[in-house]
Order: sequence, then structure tokens, then C-alpha cells
Amino acid sequence: MRLPFLDRELEIRRIDAALDGADEALVVLYGRRRLGKSRIILEVLKRRGAVYYVGDERDAALQRASLAREIEAIIPGFGAVEYPEWEALLGRWWREAPAEAVLALDELPALVGASPELPSVLQKLVDQGGRKLIVCGSSQRMMEGLVLDGSAPLYGRAKQIMRIDPLPIGWLGRALGTRSAPAIVDHHAAWGGVPRYWELAREHRDRRDAITSIVLDPLGVLHREPERLLLDDLRDIARAASILALIGRGCHRISEIGARLAVPATSLSRPLERLIALGYVQREVPFGRSLRDTKRTYYRLADPFLRLWFRFVEPNRSRLAAGQIAEVAQEMERAWPQFLGNAWQEIASESVARLDIGGRRWRPAARWWGHGSDGKLLEIDILASSLGDPDEILAGEVKLSCTAAESRQVLALLERKVACCPPLAGKRVRCHVWTMRARRGSEQVTTAAQVIAAQK
Repeated sequence: MRLPFLDRELEIRRIDAALDGADEALVVLYGRRRLGKSRIILEVLKRRGAVYYVGDERDAALQRASLAREIEAIIPGFGAVEYPEWEALLGRWWREAPAEAVLALDELPALVGASPELPSVLQKLVDQGGRKLIVCGSSQRMMEGLVLDGSAPLYGRAKQIMRIDPLPIGWLGRALGTRSAPAIVDHHAAWGGVPRYWELAREHRDRRDAITSIVLDPLGVLHREPERLLLDDLRDIARAASILALIGRGCHRISEIGARLAVPATSLSRPLERLIALGYVQREVPFGRSLRDTKRTYYRLADPFLRLWFRFVEPNRSRLAAGQIAEVAQEMERAWPQFLGNAWQEIASESVARLDIGGRRWRPAARWWGHGSDGKLLEIDILASSLGDPDEILAGEVKLSCTAAESRQVLALLERKVACCPPLAGKRVRCHVWTMRARRGSEQVTTAAQVIAAQK
């Protein structure tokens, strides 16, 4: 069952403004697959005279013929002509299309793969002006090379360039038809904010059934999803897949990853940077430290689905291929509380900058880990400074469940941690608890329902 169109109001407003604001416009959308880029374009085009075409892997002559047939709906007789090159086809569109008509070329990288000259043709026509063009693609590397790089053919010519990111958790309940905050967090731990994954999951009885059917099962539609994602953007996926696998297994420092791969850690900087740019890996440093502090840097998988896949599929691929799907699913359920707890901690941390806590707004949060002033190892789940006063700090602990009495104990323990945390010396600290399963919040407790409501 197809999802209703969710959110993306800001993106649509910006595209509409670009298309309505002048006689000519180039709009660029890019981002990983399955985020709904095509759906956004179709929503915009519903109200306009437009030609929408999705590129594929066929020869250029066949793609030109297909596009010409689509254009015929706006320019009669357009498809009756054979176009030997892109310049002839697009040049005619530029000359004869109605003034307000929009041409949308989806999966532009596939078109360029068959016709490397196409970007230069588009550059020439865009520079002539007078037409409205939308281009879109899932290969972030190629889209950046076509538009964002200083030497790119279309550099500096777009009115809007939008990277489409995953949807926030606040829309997941509507997608799945549930109001249960714990159930929403449980699903988000598996699917993140990818609308197509939500659409696939809603066809199943529950989260476990969905993962078993579409991820663990070798015949499942998402069983090889990471490979497809990497192939969109990387020429050699072996090193990237190895890095992701090791991070998924718990290697979080570049030195650990290098040792496991038997390569110098310095040789991993470039592939790690690329995975960070694609949104698959995140660099993490303790609160108050600079991202340049490489000695304290942790790397972790930034995408929830990749965390799921590299935790439960990648280590078990041989067993899953041998039919041990039910056994792996049982093992996954036994490990799920810890996996869910880590996911909930990230969701809670991301909510800090969106919530009003104690009458204050807060900067994006981070963890802190290291040795306390008493010499013992110490970790605090959430630390964030106030927008108005850098000496006012919010400290938080994140729990899956916590009664009112337990919350008081957690807060007391957190206060002791704060007293031993070196970067908090001399700061005014407000302590807080995030709990997933609590029904009601309080001045010092935020629930999953409040977190979800703030992220729409």
C-alpha cells in the first residue's frame, strides 16, 4: 500500500518559488535512493504543464525516443521525429515548449552514463535561458560532480539545490498507522527516516516480522540494500563495505579499523570522509572537544538501517543463505533491547535542539566519555549548552524505561557524574532524564511521545 505524501512542505515551497519566480529556472534534487525525491517532483508537477522522464540504463538512442514520446503530450508530433543526438531533441524543446512548461529529468546520472556529453548540452541550453528544468538523481557523487563542484558543467546555474534527507521520526506514526510512541521508536531503530522502508514495513504484522521478511530473508527486497546504496556512489565498494562492517561490529576508532584491515590508518581518511559525506558514517567526539581531535574521535554508523543490517545480516549471511532465518531472527530479538537502547539514545540526543527544557533552548547535544576527576571512567549520554549562555549546561541520561522512583535515582546518579566531569567544572548544570516507555513527562523527565511530537 502506497504511503500518503508526508511532510516535504518546505522543499515543495522552495521548488514552487523557483519555478514561479522567473521565466527560467534550474532546480536540482539529489540524495540517497528511496527517500521520495521522485514523489516530491511529481507533487510539484501535478499543478503544472510538465514532462517527467526517468532515466535508465538503456542506450542513448532508446532513451531519446522514450523522452520524445513523453514530450508529445505537450508538443504534438514531437515523438514522430528521430533525434540523432541530445542537442537536437533538447534544442527543439527549448524552442517550442510552452513558456510555463517544466521538463523534469529524474535519475540524471543514468542518462549521463549513457551520454557523457549530456551535461555540456544542458549547460549550453540553460545558459540560453527561457526554460524551466528540474534534474534529480540518487548518485550523490555524480550529482555533486554535475552541479556542486566548481568545474561542473552546471555549477552556479541552479536556483535551488536541495539534498533530500530522511524524514524526521515525527512522521513515522502516521506512516505505520500507530500512535504508540514506544512502537514508533522501535520501528525507527530499524528503518530510520526512509519513506520506502516505512512503506514496506507497514505491510507486515510487526517490526520483527517485517525485518525477518524483507531484510533477513535472502529473497527479501532489502536483503542486499547496502550494496545497492554503495554502488550508486562509489566506484570500488569493497573498502567502503569493509569499513562499514567493522564499525557495525564495534570498531569505532580509525586505528582499530586499520589494524583489522591490515592497512595504515592514514589510508582510511579519504574513504571515511566519503562515507561521512554520504551520510552513512558519523564522526563523534566528546562534548566540548574539537572535531579535529583525532585521538578522541569515534566513528559510528549514522544510518539506522545500516546499523541494523551490519549488526544482524552481515555477520550471518552464510547462515541466512542456508535457511537459518528463524534462528537468526530469534537471536536478533534477544539482542534487540541493547540495539534499541542505543537507537533511543541517539533519538533522544537529536531531540535536544528541538525541545524547550527548563524554559531554555539548547544547542545540539553530544555524549561525553573519558576519565572523571576521580580517575574513573565516566560517560554521560547527553550534554548540551544553552543557546543564551554557554556556561549553562543540560546533562541527560537516557533510559528505555524508568518509573518515577527510578527517575529520582537516575537523576541522583547523574548529579554525581556531573560533579566528576572535567568539562563541567564551574558550569551551571540542569539534569534531565529521557525515558522511552513512560506515559507522562515532568519538569525533569521527557518521554518518547514528547520527543516524537517535537520532530515534525
